[in-house]
Amino acid sequence: MADLIFNSFREYMADGTFDLDGDTLKCALLTSSYTPDATDAVLADLSGEVSSTETGYTTGGATLTDVTWTRSGATVTLDAANPAWTSASFTARYAAIYKSGTANSITNPLICLLDFGSDKTCSNGTFTVAFNASGILTLS
Repeated sequence: MADLIFNSFREYMADGTFDLDGDTLKCALLTSSYTPDATDAVLADLSGEVSSTETGYTTGGATLTDVTWTRSGATVTLDAANPAWTSASFTARYAAIYKSGTANSITNPLICLLDFGSDKTCSNGTFTVAFNASGILTLS
């Protein structure tokens, strides 16, 4: 589950910045040089993204596939297939989930941040972000 839901996500859900059924969502990886801050609003606010010079990583991260928003009673859950980077050699501490693109003049608005708890390193292998079995984030 998300360790931090960015404050702006709540506002952007209400003002139409997010089209939860149609948006392209991405997962960017950040190093431990990033200090989590709920007031960050867009991808450009985040420091410490894994460098595109690292093997197997592209700036902006990976597009999420099989994205679902499900509702059960008053609870809505976001989930997706686990993103993976193959032939990867890098270290990451966080995964930031965001909307790719611009809406309401806001480019790449943030949704949530996942904290791996410590640096995770991959050396010439596959780096996978394993989302919680209960989903990426739950709103109730």
